[in-house]
Amino acid sequence: MGTSTHPAPGTGTGTGTGTGTGTGAAPTAITRARAAEDLRAPADVPPYDQERAEAAVRELLLAVGEDPDREGLRETPARVARAYREIFAGLRQEAADVLTTTFDLGHEEMVLVKDIEVYSTCEHHLVPFHGVAHIGYIPNVDGRITGLSKLARLVEVFARRPQVQERLTSQIADALVEHLQPRGAIVVVECEHLCMSMRGVRKPGSRTVTSAVRGQMRDGATRAEAMSLILGR
Repeated sequence: MGTSTHPAPGTGTGTGTGTGTGTGAAPTAITRARAAEDLRAPADVPPYDQERAEAAVRELLLAVGEDPDREGLRETPARVARAYREIFAGLRQEAADVLTTTFDLGHEEMVLVKDIEVYSTCEHHLVPFHGVAHIGYIPNVDGRITGLSKLARLVEVFARRPQVQERLTSQIADALVEHLQPRGAIVVVECEHLCMSMRGVRKPGSRTVTSAVRGQMRDGATRAEAMSLILGR
């Protein structure tokens, strides 16, 4: 199968998480996963509370034995609260917003975007994990594709929230299937988790690799072709 391969575009700000179903519609993989983990849909997430976040950071500084009123920390609660607004912006974003633009090019072969930078936050320790994501899909029979930058924005939508890498990988793949309806999709994410590097077992440099494969990408030959392109640096 021929393949179009592209380097990762710049990411910019994301807009979106995949979402819900219309009234009476059968639940999608995304809505079933939300229900299984009791995750809120973006429409149900309350507005960001800057004042409450600042108060929480101040309390944390006190809890670890610091003085939040000393000069170096006086503005820290406000700074951290503003940073968290950005870091967790994906909680209030929909995947549909970044995947609505498509192009009818009649393209029938695999499209693969490699090395999309990932910065997310481990929901267990609230420390970062970072690395790269690779996204590939085979367009539907109508040959419609989405913009390459939209795939990078889709990663940001799901990465900008408290996460685990396994869920992040599946959410990206399920959003592609729900909104683009490709014949097949593959998502591979490789990350270093600071919860393993800076604390606990303290093994810096170790990377976790997760994958999610949907549709025709499950075919052995097609999956092998995608993985060879992903691994071929």
